Amino acid sequence: MQATILVVDDEQAVTDLLTYNLRKAGYAVRVASDGREALRLAREIHPDLILLDVMIPEIDGLDVCRELRKNSQVPVIMITARGEEVDRVVGLELGADDYVCKPFSVRELMARVKAVLRRNRSENPTVPAESKLDGPDGLQVDPLCRCASIRGDPLELTRLEFEVLYVLLQNAGRVLSRERLLELAWGYDFGGDARAVDSTVKRLRARLRSAGSDADCIEAVRGIGYRLVMK
Repeated sequence: MQATILVVDDEQAVTDLLTYNLRKAGYAVRVASDGREALRLAREIHPDLILLDVMIPEIDGLDVCRELRKNSQVPVIMITARGEEVDRVVGLELGADDYVCKPFSVRELMARVKAVLRRNRSENPTVPAESKLDGPDGLQVDPLCRCASIRGDPLELTRLEFEVLYVLLQNAGRVLSRERLLELAWGYDFGGDARAVDSTVKRLRARLRSAGSDADCIEAVRGIGYRLVMK
């Protein structure tokens, strides 16, 4: 079934470039030039993925993402200016699934689109149909419903936070490099941006801590990456 992608950007050259390449790859494409129109179309057409620029008129991309996450888990790839690290971090914190920096490589963007859609359809080999996994301090992860809980209480996670937690739990006790986490949780080479891993793990720890669980079960191994310890 043909996936529908909503492209949100106020630069005509960008929307033309994305529309051409996405349609060439077999996707249906709709375009919005501002945040208000983006929210309207998202409600009307229920896209399979949204490519969302941060700097757009009416309502900026970060606020659009925040509004979407109130009642939708549609995958979102943020498009940011290369120097705006804060936008990338905030976008991930708001629940964006990925980000790409302008100027971007069309080939790289298409790889990210395919990876995010694949994850959303539960075709990612890192999330097979298997029984629940138990972790430390009452943590339980269910790959079928893509949800986690602490001693029976739901743990609110973004899609990326779930992926990272699940990968760490699958490999409990083993040190995973940032590059390996990028490959397993994101589903492809994420441009070698280790900060994306660090910021996601930081938020994951904060969520575990706020749920009354032991955030220190996710250990940082200096110069390498992270591991989950079954205490």
